[in-house]
Amino acid sequence: MSDAYLRVAQLPRRAFLKEVALGTGALATGGPLFAVELLPETAVTARPAYRGPNVVIIRFGGGARRRETIDPEQTYSPFLCHELARRGTLFKKMEIATIKDINTSHGEGTLYIITGKYDKFRDVQRKFLGARFESTVPTVFEYFRKAYDVPDHQALIVNSEDRADEEFYNFSNHHLFGAHFRSNTLSLRRFKTYLLRQQIAAGQWDGKQLKQKQHDLAKLEAIDRRATEKDGQGPELTQFWERWRKYYGETGLVNPRGDRLLTELTLRAIKELRPRLVMVNYQDCDYVHWGNVNHYTRAIANMDEGVRQIVATVEADAEYRDNTIFVVVPDCGRDNNPLTAVPCQHHFNTRSAHEIFALIFGPGIAKCAVVDHRVDQIQLAATLGKLMDFKTEFSEGPVLAEAIA
Repeated sequence: MSDAYLRVAQLPRRAFLKEVALGTGALATGGPLFAVELLPETAVTARPAYRGPNVVIIRFGGGARRRETIDPEQTYSPFLCHELARRGTLFKKMEIATIKDINTSHGEGTLYIITGKYDKFRDVQRKFLGARFESTVPTVFEYFRKAYDVPDHQALIVNSEDRADEEFYNFSNHHLFGAHFRSNTLSLRRFKTYLLRQQIAAGQWDGKQLKQKQHDLAKLEAIDRRATEKDGQGPELTQFWERWRKYYGETGLVNPRGDRLLTELTLRAIKELRPRLVMVNYQDCDYVHWGNVNHYTRAIANMDEGVRQIVATVEADAEYRDNTIFVVVPDCGRDNNPLTAVPCQHHFNTRSAHEIFALIFGPGIAKCAVVDHRVDQIQLAATLGKLMDFKTEFSEGPVLAEAIA
């Protein structure tokens, strides 16, 4: 992505239109297309420091039903169901709206949460079952970073290596927001990219082997279709991966995998990067597609343990304790078909696939509250804006007022 795009993305609408007009005039006279290319970085409007609560969004993901999560008689997540639910507000009947062409799947659900808008998404390369989506409206990360002077290494998405299509949900293509206000990402794919760059630069290979490694690096970099990280993720993330490499080595056989990896990345990020807004995209429930229901129920238990560890880390940290709000919400539900061997195998627009929940707890959140009427998944974006004091002007759902004490 060019610097011109990055600078255009940060301009207010009036300035944006002015620069387009200048660019059109320049084109007519043979000059450069965008006069905005010459704008200094100081042209960004000064933003105040953020002094509100930290927020941890946990995508209880891979498709999780209410039955195995918030039902006290059936739950595989006892910490969430029996302890955390008492500490905040539980929305028992949150749903993904039943609207034509609105899907109940992982990428879509993630974007519904962070944009506050239902939309019909298509893979940018029109791949069958592809989930490389680009939102047309800003994410909560963009709203947050445009409102406050927060660096991108403190606005993080923690992703699974199995979700390459989701690696760059960091920013929308909205002209008032976009790449300049993006979040950053922690994932094993990002570590592999960092590691391969380092190994090539150190001259570890030559000849045919070097060409193959350069080809491998190009494939990893191609995941970033919009070319925002050609030179890496910045010094803070580079140093993070350096410490990770020193601790776990290079083989990938020592560090945790699956959702346990996401938990470990999040715990280290809290200690080393000090994020103000972070989203953890758990997803191991989806391994139920391999045909064993235990993959699903065990994944719920693993997520529950991950949540317990993250909460414990926050509560042991003086700067995060009593200043951190948690939001726990599935990306989508799952089918409920008692006539099949694995009744929760899919999540394709059946009624139970639309039926999810949300739990919000932390300072300023009503405790021991249960909301038993229908609410929408897209309401979470406006609620985060309210809690963190930024406007979500393009989101469509109202604030979940019942959660605010």
